Amino acid sequence: MSILMRAPEECASWEWELDDFAPPGLDSALMTAARMSELLRSHNLLEPLSLEWMWIVYGVGSIGVSTRLPVMGRLDEAELAQRIRQSHPSGFPNAEVGNILVSGRGVWLDAEGKEHHESDLITLTVSPDELHLSAEVAVFHDIWSYFDFRGTPHPAIQERNAPRLAAALRDLDVLLGTTAKPGDPTYFGKAQGYGIEMPDVIDGRGPNLTDRL
Repeated sequence: MSILMRAPEECASWEWELDDFAPPGLDSALMTAARMSELLRSHNLLEPLSLEWMWIVYGVGSIGVSTRLPVMGRLDEAELAQRIRQSHPSGFPNAEVGNILVSGRGVWLDAEGKEHHESDLITLTVSPDELHLSAEVAVFHDIWSYFDFRGTPHPAIQERNAPRLAAALRDLDVLLGTTAKPGDPTYFGKAQGYGIEMPDVIDGRGPNLTDRL
């Protein structure tokens, strides 16, 4: 059972524009997902368990059909491409694959350094758009921040986890040949550099965000 609270929106996200990394399209998106997830896996942050996407028609939007594809560990982009194309909804011949969410589980460390496994510790999203290739990494827990969701400082937990995330993001920059840009801020925080921006502090405490958990 999870002992972490998870925000319904990301606490921070990082985005890469990848037009210089690979051509757009489904095959490139799956190759990108495979390489990025393998790097995140090497940092014990994401062990892929599934890919999920909506089917869309360009110029129209979502057709209301989604597909979830279980995976085990490393992603084989050639096999995935075949499985995805085989799952095409027969009633919508013009439907294309929307943004692909790679989810799974990762390892976080408590204040004593004990390892715990957590579902969706990090999520990875890649875009198979035919015109533009991009990717995003997002986090939804308070372990990366100086304060927990109640506003209580927990520096020992941040010190054991935030540097691991920062190291993985830097390695992704090297892998992809470009620097991540911070994603849009949410109620639960925003990215600053390779970490989460320090919120306003009042009497040594951060904001209490539990009203939206």
